[in-house]
Amino acid sequence: MANFNAKFLFCFALIALAAVPSLAVMYVVGDSNGWASGINYADWASGKSFKVGDKLSFNYVGGSHTVDEVSSSDYNSCDPANPISTDNNGPTTITLKTAGTHYFICGIPGHCSLGMRLSVTVAPAGGAAAPGGSTAAPALAGNGGSSSRLRYT
Repeated sequence: MANFNAKFLFCFALIALAAVPSLAVMYVVGDSNGWASGINYADWASGKSFKVGDKLSFNYVGGSHTVDEVSSSDYNSCDPANPISTDNNGPTTITLKTAGTHYFICGIPGHCSLGMRLSVTVAPAGGAAAPGGSTAAPALAGNGGSSSRLRYT
């Protein structure tokens, strides 16, 4: 009887844990450096596992930069002419709503070419997180070294 109770409790615990939704994570883009030129955002994103529901917080003073979500080709050419979405009010928080690769640039002339671009690969919420977190961007100055991960419930 005791063996049955232990097995029952173990199975119940497994089912209960499986029913708990994964916690979304708030990522502060660039950590303490924020959204600024001269930061290597590919380095910042490497090793992070982005999932649907996570949030990206771009910290900058409103009007000084933009956060434009763009296509892959516009990301590669630093072209802000046809953004999927754009914000310049700062700070900007983006919820990652779909799996796949998302591309962000600053649309202020010259800023993207100075490194203000970020790509993140997002995994489905229930699945394994996407490895590596980011595709390559040009190598630039260091990223400040710290990592900001806030649990968001």
